[in-house]
Amino acid sequence: MKTIRRAAFAASLLALSLPAGLPAADIPAHPDKLTYPPFSFTPPAAKDHRAVLKAGPVVYAAENRELPLVNVSLVFRGGTYLDPAGKEGLAELAGYLLTRSGTKNRTPEELEERLAFLAAQLSSGWSDDRGVVSLNLLSKDLDEGLAILREVLTEPRFADSRITLRKEQRLSEMKQRNDESASIEARERGFLAFGPDFYANRYETKASIGAITRDDLVAFRKMWVHPRNVLVAVSGDVDRAAIEKKLDALFAGWPAPGEAAPPVPKPSFRMPVGTFLVDKDVNQGRVSILLPGILRTDPDFFPAQAMNDILGGGGFTSWITNRVRSDEGLAYDARSTWTGGVWYPGTWRVSFQSKVRTAAFAARIVLEEVTRMRDKGITAEELATSKASFIDTFPRRFATKAQVAGALLDEEFTGRYQTDPTYYATYRARIEKVTAADVRRTANKLLDPALVTLLVVGKKADLLNPDPKHPVNFADLTGGKLTELPLRDPMTMKPMGGAAK
Repeated sequence: MKTIRRAAFAASLLALSLPAGLPAADIPAHPDKLTYPPFSFTPPAAKDHRAVLKAGPVVYAAENRELPLVNVSLVFRGGTYLDPAGKEGLAELAGYLLTRSGTKNRTPEELEERLAFLAAQLSSGWSDDRGVVSLNLLSKDLDEGLAILREVLTEPRFADSRITLRKEQRLSEMKQRNDESASIEARERGFLAFGPDFYANRYETKASIGAITRDDLVAFRKMWVHPRNVLVAVSGDVDRAAIEKKLDALFAGWPAPGEAAPPVPKPSFRMPVGTFLVDKDVNQGRVSILLPGILRTDPDFFPAQAMNDILGGGGFTSWITNRVRSDEGLAYDARSTWTGGVWYPGTWRVSFQSKVRTAAFAARIVLEEVTRMRDKGITAEELATSKASFIDTFPRRFATKAQVAGALLDEEFTGRYQTDPTYYATYRARIEKVTAADVRRTANKLLDPALVTLLVVGKKADLLNPDPKHPVNFADLTGGKLTELPLRDPMTMKPMGGAAK
């Protein structure tokens, strides 16, 4: 009876996979004999979604009438790099409170109550290179939602009670900066990659948060939150022409002219070569292996993607994961990360956790794989698999209308729409053109073991006393250079002596 049921179930699955009305004689003998027409996908074009509003903002709209919902995202130029010296944290504080501290005519509680009644979500925040304000609500309430959005953008209350609460939250978060080794690793990695003077490494402190006043928040809003500094993405249950008119009204008669945000600063720092150790009493060592990266406009951008995917970015099929995780069992997750820099070259990085006494051995294995990629290159099969992965997953970037509008807006925001308007249309063709020789050339350009910056966070006594079965010393991996980095005071970010417990 069970065998009959299994057969019936398999037959039903096969029937569901076949086109309706297929003659019995054409039914394959086995599911693996099924054939399908080639998958065809055309990425969205900016011209089909783009418009320029009367007040100046560019808007990307993508209609989707499946649900009565609308998403509105405003992306402002100018990120945390706008923080003045001594008031680090201003952009984050102003951005967070913009939609959470009431308006001229509504207390914070009244604003929250009305949004809850509408089942609407309104949020805001500022990151390294941009500010984002998002509104999600039912399409029937769009007019009221846009009116509320206008209020918070032009007349935020910045209620003292909410300023105090947010400052207390930030101070509480600061106190935990040294609690997790992952936080220490990410922070010190930034200092090593871009230097202590780079804007992304100017952390807020107890003193800088204390120095920020309500007047500072008001001035920040007036200076940077205005129509000339924003791009808009809209998706959902909207008519494109109608939403453009509504957005025109949203930005009309803006009360303050504001200023154009300056460009994102570029680092002028060179990563130091060597091993850098932070003493933290944990039984798992965290390791980052860094090399300089490239801009996404670099001619070797596409070969670099394939190179990184095969070397360490492709999960279980990648070399580093296979050696460190599968073959040696030294780490649960070991992978490389690389993206072409948008505003400035970033870094190529391998990260993993391993027991402190085997961390150096795992790092040596990673460097062996880096050298193999540089010296021996890849096989045709590996390249074909990698290219297929990029090409086959490409449509997922546009799976929803919100993703369509957001992706097109980001192209405009970062300037690639102006310099490379056919990027998405030609993406798969450019990936397909990558050859093994291209990857080998790119590896020789980017993967120089002599330039490695190696950061390790863990218990110093054990890190420098490797397992006798794997007697590898960190300093030997980087030409004998090892520097101990002191922990930083969580409230001042100044170096202090001693290891964290």
